[in-house]
Amino acid sequence: MTPFEDYSKYGKRLPVEGGVTARSRRGGFGRTWWGRALIDAVEAMAQPGRLARGRSYARSGQVVSYRIEPGAVVAEVQGSQPRPFTAVFRVRALREDELELLIETIRSSPGMLAEIVSGALPTGLGPLLLPTTAAELDFDCTCPDPGWPCKHVAAVCYLLAERLDERPREILTLRGLDLDTLIRGIERDPRPVATADLYGDEVRLPDLPKVEFRSAMDDLDPVLLRKALRMSAEDEASAAAGLRELGALYALLRG
Repeated sequence: MTPFEDYSKYGKRLPVEGGVTARSRRGGFGRTWWGRALIDAVEAMAQPGRLARGRSYARSGQVVSYRIEPGAVVAEVQGSQPRPFTAVFRVRALREDELELLIETIRSSPGMLAEIVSGALPTGLGPLLLPTTAAELDFDCTCPDPGWPCKHVAAVCYLLAERLDERPREILTLRGLDLDTLIRGIERDPRPVATADLYGDEVRLPDLPKVEFRSAMDDLDPVLLRKALRMSAEDEASAAAGLRELGALYALLRG
């Protein structure tokens, strides 16, 4: 059995000026579905005592700074030592099959992509984006506490939940995605493209249909046709000649 480590020997935490302070002053964290869902996932696998101390650190501004980058949140957290500890909250990037499922879900849901571009994130994507198991998360800190997570990383988790309350789309970054990559994936035609005959050189076209020839003169009223020819002819003989020539031309077309 591992002996109990008395961390009080390291002294009290040092105060921080200008640190990141949680908005929540009491009660739970996570005002929105995304923030609350993240906290629920972390609290389901972490030690309650360290989580409580993490909430205290978050509320007292012990997190000097933090940044969200692909797959991780990296923070400097002031503890009892002169130099802040580096606390890292890691999230596994989506696998290729998980990414394809996410893309297909958005593609098949009209209006969802526009909602994401506007800064929102539909809660229906929660099961595809939120880490829910220990295999999808990892915690690391330069402090001597081997807790998983320690209070320093726990403080980062609570601040991250508040960040997701305001900017839920940040979960995409944590999952190793950026908006442009997601949009390109959604706009990509999912149907396979045949490249063997790209220009259709080997395509066999159907035969042209055989249409029975029918002279327009067969459908025209001969009296009206002769009357129309008289309007441009000099005399009746010219109109009759024009009628004969027209008939001869249609005979040539008939072959």
